[in-house]
Amino acid sequence: MAASILAFLSAFLALACLTAADFYRDTAITFGDGRAKILEGGRSFSLSLDQSSGSGFQSKNEFLVDNSPIRVFNNHGSSGVAFPTNQPMRVYCSLWNADDWATQGGRVKTDWAHAPFTAYYRNFNIGSCAAGTPCATQELDAKARNRLRWVQQKHMVYNYCADSSRFPQGSSLECKRSRF
Repeated sequence: MAASILAFLSAFLALACLTAADFYRDTAITFGDGRAKILEGGRSFSLSLDQSSGSGFQSKNEFLVDNSPIRVFNNHGSSGVAFPTNQPMRVYCSLWNADDWATQGGRVKTDWAHAPFTAYYRNFNIGSCAAGTPCATQELDAKARNRLRWVQQKHMVYNYCADSSRFPQGSSLECKRSRF
């Protein structure tokens, strides 16, 4: 989504790898009052944001491993940073207005003349890896780390670890540790 649109798309893709899916089977709409729609017989999904509200969905199943280098959660449990070692995660996707804080600290506001804003999902398959198997302790290789840096530089609009106005007490312990 272009920066000029100024809607905040939060796609916490915990554990997703892209292939094919059935959104009817794999997801549940979490909010949106008709703004979240499953399309094409379950092969695609749309989330929309207008001045009234946004929309969102989550995976029905829980998973343990993230194969997509969009965000990294290092295990710093020995330093007191909570880590989902035995706690499964879900895929959460939402489209909502956060222009009061997420768009350059709230300085840039949403141009509602371009609304509604819509995000589309397709070819989406959520894969998992059982705890205790080799893929459950997988780390990013050099290529995946470079891809993650590229995604963050080109597409990241907001990083809570760098939001000193919203968190004046300082960043959390997880933000002070190496990202990958």
